[in-house]
Amino acid sequence: MIVYFLLFLILINSGYLANSHYYQNTQEIPKLGGEYTEGMVGQPRFINPILAQTNDIDSDLSSIIYSSLLKLNPEGELVNDLAESYEIGEDNLSYVFHIKKGVKWHARKELEWEDRKDLTADDIIYTIQAIQDPEFNSTLRANWTGVRTEKIDDYTVKFILKNSYSPFLNNLTFGILPKHLWSLISTSEFFRAEYNFRPVGTGPYKFNQFTKDKEGRISSLELIINENYYGKRPYIKKIIFQFFQNEADAILAFNRKEINGINYLSPENKEKLVNVENSNIQRLKIPRYFAIFFNQTHNKALSDKEVRLALAYSVDKNRLIQEILKGEGSPADSPIPTQSLGYNSEIKIYDYAQEHAKNVLEAAGWIDSDEDGIREKENVKIEFTLIVPNQKELIQTGELIQQMWKEIGVAVEIKNIETNELNDSYIKPREYEAILFAQILNQDPDPFAFWHSSQKRETGLNLSLYDNSEVDKILEEARQEANSETRSEKYRKFQELLTEDIPAIFLYSPNYLYVHSKSIRGTNFNNIVIPSDRFSGIENWYMKTKRVWK
Repeated sequence: MIVYFLLFLILINSGYLANSHYYQNTQEIPKLGGEYTEGMVGQPRFINPILAQTNDIDSDLSSIIYSSLLKLNPEGELVNDLAESYEIGEDNLSYVFHIKKGVKWHARKELEWEDRKDLTADDIIYTIQAIQDPEFNSTLRANWTGVRTEKIDDYTVKFILKNSYSPFLNNLTFGILPKHLWSLISTSEFFRAEYNFRPVGTGPYKFNQFTKDKEGRISSLELIINENYYGKRPYIKKIIFQFFQNEADAILAFNRKEINGINYLSPENKEKLVNVENSNIQRLKIPRYFAIFFNQTHNKALSDKEVRLALAYSVDKNRLIQEILKGEGSPADSPIPTQSLGYNSEIKIYDYAQEHAKNVLEAAGWIDSDEDGIREKENVKIEFTLIVPNQKELIQTGELIQQMWKEIGVAVEIKNIETNELNDSYIKPREYEAILFAQILNQDPDPFAFWHSSQKRETGLNLSLYDNSEVDKILEEARQEANSETRSEKYRKFQELLTEDIPAIFLYSPNYLYVHSKSIRGTNFNNIVIPSDRFSGIENWYMKTKRVWK
């Protein structure tokens, strides 16, 4: 018996040593397999890279299905995608791009011949011409006004600018459309074309199918690996997007493990997640801020800098972040976000000081002489309407600021406006006294469109109708400056001047909360510009692993 027992111990020990040796001398690596299902609130409208910018779902899907000349990598750096290489002219007015050869358009069962179709310079030129065409109303059009495109050969294209524009490369991250399909579609049919829902691109995943519910809404959309992808082959076999009518339903599906992720989780719903230990909540920093922009031409009180100064001092940004964003954000004090090129940490910051705000108004002659709770001066009361997009967090923000301003003798009426009405009825005609809105910049920012006086008209984004000749000159010089450090210096000076003028009150930069199961690995991204950039390294995501010898 003793002999058998010893033999048993030897076998156990040998097995342990063999297992230990195996794990010490092998490593775990990703392998092909798995299906990832992500929940999204809303519906796809145009899975089309020149129309996708106004809908996060469209933008997300387009970023996976289509390829661009350049893209942001997971570290937030601009790298080649379809571009093999490029050269910039000495005058910074010309850019020559050499396109990768052998890039295939997605093959479809009903059009097998597409498997032999290559992406060429013609596709790039067609896409840019579509962006530039006012009939298509692409939000990318402003980036391409005055840019001329020339075909050098089938795999070389040249961009010619009227004026030097240093951040131009950031404009080359849009997806490329297949000319051989879209050029057959008339302008009048462009928005109704089937390719807006059955897209054909060259990205790592291709469209497979979608399903609809009884009401005709798209309930899910399925992507599969593009077997002809020119880049690294993805690991996850299938990506499925499920569309929900509200966030509560998406969270319920996630808690039931019916889906693996949610594209955006609002801060107030963080606590509704169960099994948090098996989930990843990634806090993505986006160069975006929310601010209240003043239209001084529509309100005499707001044209007084002392009034705007008092309004700035009476906004408790930390309270907004804690109560409304549940701590998921950071204060914004500048028109350039903290993580962007040229951020100036030494600008004037209007920290919350309500008593000081009251003193500023008193010293400027704004008093409540009739004791109605509203300060006035020369028969002008400090009262105005604040336009707020009809989104829960923004409505709460507006209402809390309304309370803060009431305490210093300022009356504000909140007007909540649906997004589709906001642009046409208020922003374009500049029909507002004050508006709560967001602005998004690139990692290499160009504040020109938001603050140059030429952008006060309806086609521009200067929401404060800000006009400062010195700032204009700085912004004009900065966008033509190739040296990044010199450009940073100009941006820092720009921030000093603008924050001194107080044309707007900068509020906060919210975190973008992206949640997914821990079974999804390889989702490493540090800096993104827009939410869809989280997919820039999707070919590195994986769900299955295997062990190999070191």
